[in-house]
Order: sequence, then C-alpha cells, then structure tokens
Amino acid sequence: MGMTAYYHLPGLFEFYELYRAFLPLFREHRDWFYDWCDIGSIYGAPADCLWGGGRVGFGEARPRDVAALLREYGISARLTFSNSLLREEHLADRKCNALCALFEHNGPAQSGVILHSDLLLDYLRHKYPGLYFVSSTTKVLTDFGRLEAELSRPEFRYVVPDFRLNREYDRLDALPEELKRKVEFLCNECCWFDCPDRRACYENVSRKNLGEDCPEHACVSPAAGRGYRFSDAMQNPGFIGIGDIQKRWLPGGFSHFKLEGRSLGSAVVLEFLLYYMTKPERQLNVREAIYLDSALDLF
Repeated sequence: MGMTAYYHLPGLFEFYELYRAFLPLFREHRDWFYDWCDIGSIYGAPADCLWGGGRVGFGEARPRDVAALLREYGISARLTFSNSLLREEHLADRKCNALCALFEHNGPAQSGVILHSDLLLDYLRHKYPGLYFVSSTTKVLTDFGRLEAELSRPEFRYVVPDFRLNREYDRLDALPEELKRKVEFLCNECCWFDCPDRRACYENVSRKNLGEDCPEHACVSPAAGRGYRFSDAMQNPGFIGIGDIQKRWLPGGFSHFKLEGRSLGSAVVLEFLLYYMTKPERQLNVREAIYLDSALDLF
C-alpha cells in the first residue's frame, strides 16, 4: 500500500457553494478520483477578518454552514489567520475568536489555524487547545536552515515553505522522516520565481486586513498584468504536478500538498480539483455534475 497525498484546498468560506457540490461527488463516486489522494483540509477566512493574511478575504458563506459541511464530510477546516502585524490589542477581536470557538470542536476531523504571528500562536494555544497549527508560507522561508528550524518547532503540525524551496531536492530528501511528515508544499504558485518583494506583498495584505490606509502593493513581476493563470503556474520552476507527487514526493516520504487559489474564481479552483484529483477519463463527469448544479454560479 503506497502513501496517500493529502491536498489542502483553498476557499473554505470563499468557495463554499463549489465544495457543497464537489464533496458529494468525491464521496459517492470515489472511483472517479485517484485512489492515491485525499482531502487533508480546506482552508480560508471570511471577509473582513482582522487576523486574516495572505490574501484579502472575500468569503461570504455563513460560518455555521461551513462548519456543518466539513463536519458532515469529516474534513479538517483551517482558518487562515496569517496576519503578520498583529498587536496585543488585536487578540480580543470578537469575530476571529468566535470563529475559533466554533471550529475548535467541529466533529471527527480536528480543525486548524494557519498563522504567521507568534503572538497569535501563543494566544490560541492557551485559549483554544483543541486546534492544531500550521506555519504559514507568508513567512517566506527561503533559507533552508530557517525552514529546518521551523519544522523542528513542536507547536506546528505542518510548515509551508516558500515555493522556491520546492526544488531543493537533496536537502529536502536529507530531512529526518519526522520532519518530512510536517512539510506541506505549495504546488501551484504563479508568483514570479525571482520575486524579491514577496514579504512586502504579504505585509500589504496584513495592513489592509487591519484596516490601515495603505497604497496597493506594486507587483514587480514581468507578467503582473496577466493575473493568475494555471497554465502559467505550470511553467513555474517551483510547480509541483501530479507526476512529481506520485514519482518523487510520495516515495520520498512527503505527503502534504497545498493548492493556492482563495482569491481566484470557482471555475479556476475547479480546474485544480480536476487536474490534481480527478482521473482524466472522469473529468467530464465531474464538470457536468458541477455545471448542472443550479445553485452554483461558476462564471
């Protein structure tokens, strides 16, 4: 029996309607999907979350509906609270605390929080001990020594390295098995591989979520005007495709893979679900079932 690839999918609140249509298909027609993969979690944050980071949240789904859906399917929910600029006074935020309380004990699959701030980590560990914690890719861990140090922290169940470490094959292969199990690769990043401003870009999002009046971050990528395209992401030097997962990472002891896409549309996220999880001969079946769902507006 080979290892299983666990995907961590975007849009917990943002794409609730898409997952409400997709999850029944994944359960009822499991033979349509690769038997070597499963859903590790679905992550995201509602709109206007003070603790939010990574992307400015726009999820409008009701938290109780979201919690019920993931409880029904036994899938881990992850709150994306990766704001890097939190201060002591922000910890009392009622909305974010209410979300932690709602998801802390949400059925068979333990819920988690993706975070950047050690201040928030210390607060949540004591206030909501039923949650697990993921070290966010917004920390921009491009130095391998820093990644190893982060993986060694017992507070974190998983650590998402910067996607530019995805090709550090020799050093990743040399990690101890217990640290390999904590690595969660970001697979489909479209960001410029040579970008020098990734940290500043994430900080700009953190400021916006705190309600600060700040200018838009000016992306320096040569292809900034194109926006996200999955076809571009596939050409990125850090891209991890299904062949890489099956032939290199799973045999090497790595089993966690994050798909970005919270700020994209449902139609693009569906393409991720088709490419990464669905057998080619069944992709049309999944598309038809999703497109014919009258409650879902993909475009």
